[in-house]
Amino acid sequence: MSAADVPRGARDAEAYLRNNRELWRLWTPLKAASTQYDLAGFRVGGSRMRALERAEVGEVRGRSLLHLQCHVGIDTLSWARLGARVTGVDFAAEGVATARSLATDIDPSAVFVEADVLALPDHLDGHFDIVYTSHGVLGWLPDLRRWAEVVAHFVAPGGFVYVFESHPAAWMLDNRLDTAELRLRYSYFGEPEPLSFEYRSPTAVPDREVPGVEYAWGHSLGEIVSALASAGLTIEFLHEWPFVAWRMLPCMVEHDDYWWRLPDGLPSIPLSFSLRASKPPAPQRS
Repeated sequence: MSAADVPRGARDAEAYLRNNRELWRLWTPLKAASTQYDLAGFRVGGSRMRALERAEVGEVRGRSLLHLQCHVGIDTLSWARLGARVTGVDFAAEGVATARSLATDIDPSAVFVEADVLALPDHLDGHFDIVYTSHGVLGWLPDLRRWAEVVAHFVAPGGFVYVFESHPAAWMLDNRLDTAELRLRYSYFGEPEPLSFEYRSPTAVPDREVPGVEYAWGHSLGEIVSALASAGLTIEFLHEWPFVAWRMLPCMVEHDDYWWRLPDGLPSIPLSFSLRASKPPAPQRS
């Protein structure tokens, strides 16, 4: 198939994804070396998985877990330290290389795959008890229906997918304000063209000037839930939370539980959500 035969939207999406991959190529080594990531401290021990996620996922010891869009593998290997047999996937070679390096000291049995999650069935075989995805990754994907099909493909019968994500309502807010106020800036519903965000440097390394533009697609909560349901998964729960895993807005305050919240005096709104959806068990043979 020639480029002329590919729908324009698909060509545009691939160009945006190539741009993002190049930006992550430049930024990932800087992030991995930052004090915010503290990979040296992580090698020593401990899990960075938050208590809420551990409680909602449940016991993982001895279970297989696939982490989609795993970046440098910190969360993936945190699950490994809790007893899971882990596989991580990311489209950035630099992130996968960092994850593999960490795994040599933490869990040599961990597998990390370099692949676009939307094409993952071409690069990975098998099924997993748990498919996990979290913290600001769905916006990198232009096609949520395809994502849900990939998720359902890898969830083993009787297994489930667990999603912990920033809330689409939170992505509507103007993140340029330095004052403690809420102002809408972005559409709740995703548009065909992605949003573009210009940065002087990666947030983990604000003193290093490596400018770039990121592209991200908006997805409503209804789109996310419906995509998983259409792929044949059964929604077990959908919880909305007034906190998020990182500082989405300048006015947010980090609490002792490591969640970021809006300051006192502002209305309580959903900033993140967690969702669990399962695949029916295989039918019993008579």
